[in-house]
Amino acid sequence: MSSKVSIVKCASYEPFVVQKNVKEALDLLGGITNFIKPGSRVLLKPNLLMAKSPEFGIDTHPEIVRAVIKLLKEINCTIFVGDGPSVWGNQAENVDQVYEVSGIKNVCQEENVDLVKFENRRMREKFPLTTWLDNCDYVINLPKFKTHSLTTLSAGVKNLFGCVVGDFKMELHKNYFDLDDFCGILVDIYKEIKPTLTIVDGIMAMEGEGPATSGKLRQENLIVAGSDCISIDSVLASVMGLKPEDVLTTKIGRERGLGVSDLKNIEIVGEKLERVVEKPFLLPQASIQTKLPAPLAKFILKYVKHHPCVDKGKCIKCSGCVEACPKHAIEMSEKGIVFDYTKCISCFCCLEYCPAGAIRVKKSFLAKMFGI
Repeated sequence: MSSKVSIVKCASYEPFVVQKNVKEALDLLGGITNFIKPGSRVLLKPNLLMAKSPEFGIDTHPEIVRAVIKLLKEINCTIFVGDGPSVWGNQAENVDQVYEVSGIKNVCQEENVDLVKFENRRMREKFPLTTWLDNCDYVINLPKFKTHSLTTLSAGVKNLFGCVVGDFKMELHKNYFDLDDFCGILVDIYKEIKPTLTIVDGIMAMEGEGPATSGKLRQENLIVAGSDCISIDSVLASVMGLKPEDVLTTKIGRERGLGVSDLKNIEIVGEKLERVVEKPFLLPQASIQTKLPAPLAKFILKYVKHHPCVDKGKCIKCSGCVEACPKHAIEMSEKGIVFDYTKCISCFCCLEYCPAGAIRVKKSFLAKMFGI
């Protein structure tokens, strides 16, 4: 089995520059019509994690979405844009706020395409996915290139978790809290959706305690595209300074025959991979599986723990972490939020959903002693 991934340099989010480079990334793969039939119905699925403006680098930049819309318009497609943002309680007004602040709503209005909400769902074997997947002929996946405190990498495979409707995301975190099991569910979702095309916004990436307000922005100036998310995530892992299968979703996806992770079997077109690999990314503190051999990491994880904690100086007492916690391990008191670590499963949903960057990762004594 072989795969093809394109890498294109893109120096800014200026509309003309993004349009030119997104088109180049697809032309290197045979052009948009190599993936999408003219006149079809297409769902664009960006990464819209929270209501933050583009300069925060948390959500897929609206100009990436605009560039893809323009290419699809050229072949007379009917276009829909949507995501299931990580809003508390899945309230409609919160989704509207994410669409507004992220800049996606404005782009959809200017380009006269439908911005949709993932409100209706169809149950699959283990999870409900938006019915917009049934209403469209193709899905184009538009993730942001970021680190992730639980999965290490948030990109091609992880972005599709947003197609799970409403509060069931929390149920999946609660029911599959073991990292192997949760990454297995992410791969199940990828297998179910299998997007026709994935285009990664790696112009402004994120390292450290991503994927939200606790991460650090990192200028990478990259657009990465292809049809195989396992291959795309393998290339991005290499850019981060990791081996492809240090990312558990990539390892599981390869084992299930859903894609190619061996770089020797991935045809990289455009920029050479060695030319875009620079200083290794700062990784999330909890990504122990990238620091130790897998069997040893599995053993040590029984004794070495990473937990969320709060920086009270940054906390705005919005109760977002309380509502986001799938195990109800966080409460709001008069003095601020309080963690019940007997219930905590270290899923770091609180860190991901905190709008103020007030959640940090706390190491146990053994974690500090081992330096992990």
